[in-house]
Amino acid sequence: MSEKITDSLAQLNEKLLAFARARDWEQFHSPKNLAMALIAECAELVEHFQWLSEAQSQQLAPEKQEQVALEMADILIYLIRTAERLDIDLIAAAHRKIAINESRYPADKVKGDARRANEYGDE
Repeated sequence: MSEKITDSLAQLNEKLLAFARARDWEQFHSPKNLAMALIAECAELVEHFQWLSEAQSQQLAPEKQEQVALEMADILIYLIRTAERLDIDLIAAAHRKIAINESRYPADKVKGDARRANEYGDE
């Protein structure tokens, strides 16, 4: 079993910033470029699940699981870098978004139903 590393987003950001600065890569890390890299990594993640059944997607072989983990790490890295460049606190933004979603999707109204918020209407 691998050792668990429990870095915070701030600690990861510090490591990523130091990594980019040591290589003089900040010049390439504009929000536009990072967003483009982020979507490319998301597509690479999706490729691992393309053509799998629901059951297969939940029971990945260890080698495939590791490949998926590394794609997810790339996504997290680019997301953190983009947030740093735009001075966005991802944790605070996530809490704001959860509050919005709680309002848009009240549990007593949407439980067990996965439609989009605008599809519920005033039933």
